[in-house]
Amino acid sequence: MDAKEIIARRIAKELKDGDIVNLGIGLPTMVANYLPEGVRVVLQSENGFVGLGGAPDSGKEDQDLVNAGGQCVTINAGGAFFDSAMSFGIIRGGHVDATVLGALEVDETGNLANYMIPGKMVPGMGGAMDLVSGAKRVIIGMIHSAKGSPKILKRCNLPLTAAGQVNLIVTEKAVIDVTEEGLVLKEIGQGVSLEDILKDTEANLIISEELKIMEI
Repeated sequence: MDAKEIIARRIAKELKDGDIVNLGIGLPTMVANYLPEGVRVVLQSENGFVGLGGAPDSGKEDQDLVNAGGQCVTINAGGAFFDSAMSFGIIRGGHVDATVLGALEVDETGNLANYMIPGKMVPGMGGAMDLVSGAKRVIIGMIHSAKGSPKILKRCNLPLTAAGQVNLIVTEKAVIDVTEEGLVLKEIGQGVSLEDILKDTEANLIISEELKIMEI
């Protein structure tokens, strides 16, 4: 199982029955494929629909049915389409229970940088600024480090998407709660040592007394 699948499977366990959830582009879209049995969530795509389903089978893609990242998706029975004004009205109105986003950097106070690298041509932030401000819970799903460089920092170096809005960080190595006291390490990945996590994390981590192995 690769790192992205581990992250997506673990985040799927965070979603509760009846939640309205927005999945960001990239890795977060994979979460739709691993929703637990018996848990029904309504997935919202910021480009204008609710009822987002999993990835279509090969050869059954509908080029007119895509998520915010332009990937072909499916829609569940009872889904609905609407314009961007309605979509962002849902987000800004506080109707999204959780959003799952990728990140370039996250820091000890829950600051998030996920939309640009200075001096390089990359996509803009899209709807991320609205999502992190409007969603009731912000879950970050990302690879723990980038080419050996920590992504979980004492302070973000890149321009912020939002300040103090992140609630939970899930990587292939760890599940970390963002609290008023700091970052609390709750779970470690299977086959991953605590020393390995500390080596790849610049931020200070509070080790939970109930630290356990991540279940996926």
